[in-house]
Amino acid sequence: MVTWLETDLFTVGLGFLMLSMGLTLTFEDFRRCLRNPWTVGVGFLAQYLIKPMLGYAIALTLKLSAPLATGLILVSCCPGGQASNVATYISKGNVALSVLMTTCSTIGAIAMTPLLTKLLAGQLVPVDAAGLAISTFQVVLVPTIVGVLAHEYFPKFTERIISITPLIGVILTTLLCASPIGQVAEVLKTQGAQLILPVALLHAVAFALGYWISKWSSFGESTSRTISIECGMQSSALGFLLAQKHFTNPLVAVPSAVSVVCMALGGSALAVFWRNRGLPADDKDDFKE
Repeated sequence: MVTWLETDLFTVGLGFLMLSMGLTLTFEDFRRCLRNPWTVGVGFLAQYLIKPMLGYAIALTLKLSAPLATGLILVSCCPGGQASNVATYISKGNVALSVLMTTCSTIGAIAMTPLLTKLLAGQLVPVDAAGLAISTFQVVLVPTIVGVLAHEYFPKFTERIISITPLIGVILTTLLCASPIGQVAEVLKTQGAQLILPVALLHAVAFALGYWISKWSSFGESTSRTISIECGMQSSALGFLLAQKHFTNPLVAVPSAVSVVCMALGGSALAVFWRNRGLPADDKDDFKE
């Protein structure tokens, strides 16, 4: 039903999601990054050091074919997704920190996603790092910057827009999650079982490592939950788009499509579990406003 949402329309939809995120940000949010270098930095390292290495290790350990291994590595190198902010809210984590980490990882994706994909997957298949960087810049950074500037210089206009962007964002997110599954449905019917294990393992271990690394860094419970969710939930839709645009083998896009579902189910389940557990009465706040 939604396979009509192919590359060009998919790009527009993802770009709008980035724009809607930018509309909620101000220059002050970026100054808050400077006031929280350690907290944001640990999350950034978890996103762009631990998770890509995890994707690479899983691909080698399970002996995935070159295109599937490349796809798994690509999705593990993508930035945090907006769904992580919602999951953080449900889990009683630190939403402000989650939004800040998503913003930082999104901006960092311009360099980190193509660079890490080239380093880790370049030996498996040819990787067009420059093309990946340009596409990420166009789809991620430009809409985000436009949104931030609009919020800063046209606040009244922005306030009217952001009253409806959440609804549009929910509809677009649903379409951007469903479309990849529809487009690779035939592959999933024949190789689905083989793909679910590595992708589910990637997310499960990323959630766990994000949480325990935060605990080892002496962060409080709410911060640890936030970093765990941010590490385990990334923009799989971006991975799917980049795979479609810059890799000739269609199988490269399949892990990102599977990741959309695994990420949503795993992140939601974990968020509800934590919500039911509540927070310790003496939980400390690691985030400086």
